Amino acid sequence: MTLGYVHGYTPRETRRLGDQAQTLSALLHGGSALPAGARVLEVGCGVGAQTPHLLAAAPGVRVTALDVSAESLVRARERLSGHPGRDRVEFVCADLFDLPPAAGLFDHVFVCFVLEHLAEPVLGLEALRALLRPGGTITVVEGDHGSALFHPPSVYAEAVVAALVRLQARDGGNALIGRELQPLLAAAGFTGVDVEPRTVYADRSRPHLVEGFVRNTFIAMVESVRERARAEGIVAPADWERGIADLERTAEDGGTFHYAFFKAAAANPPAPGAVG
Repeated sequence: MTLGYVHGYTPRETRRLGDQAQTLSALLHGGSALPAGARVLEVGCGVGAQTPHLLAAAPGVRVTALDVSAESLVRARERLSGHPGRDRVEFVCADLFDLPPAAGLFDHVFVCFVLEHLAEPVLGLEALRALLRPGGTITVVEGDHGSALFHPPSVYAEAVVAALVRLQARDGGNALIGRELQPLLAAAGFTGVDVEPRTVYADRSRPHLVEGFVRNTFIAMVESVRERARAEGIVAPADWERGIADLERTAEDGGTFHYAFFKAAAANPPAPGAVG
């Protein structure tokens, strides 16, 4: 089951996704290698924030960019307009749980920040494995909000982060899913599962990460649930304001911020009895 998007479909969220993709491109896509001509399915491409970086990391691949939101795909097409790899991208509006049978259609599946929004991530992964050729591969990237560590410490900052985690859980999602990638992929039938943490650490000596990640990605992400957290009584208005102010303090002189993403690689096992 695919859930609603907890962060909302707003121009601000579109900017946040773009900032995140640009800032974390090397961290999220580094080490990825696919042969030219490989058929790649990008699941949950959204506004196309990751698509240009996927094309850059794997030149020559052909990408089917899938998303359930027609509005997001309009923005994705706009983002890719004029990109030199645009002719190698096909955009498809569909729910991954409602795709027509297409066994073996793809050589690789790329899943970035999608499983956290699924009520049944193992079923989602099983559906994707059915689209892979035997021996095909999958890359999954997810964050884990429990890995957010910062200085100066603040119970108010911790509370606003916890509010986001709680709201996503209420929707049936999981903002702590990064730590679960290995068992999820194994349960879905993938083999050779290898998970690697990709850590972001920022302080004032790394201004591009302070701006691009701490402020424009992480704090903006937390702020996206401000009205809902307050309306549902999860955090009092005054406590919310203090929590955001304390998160902002981590981006100033003397502040530090740490976050871990998890990048998993795995394979679809060959069919029983297959040779070679």
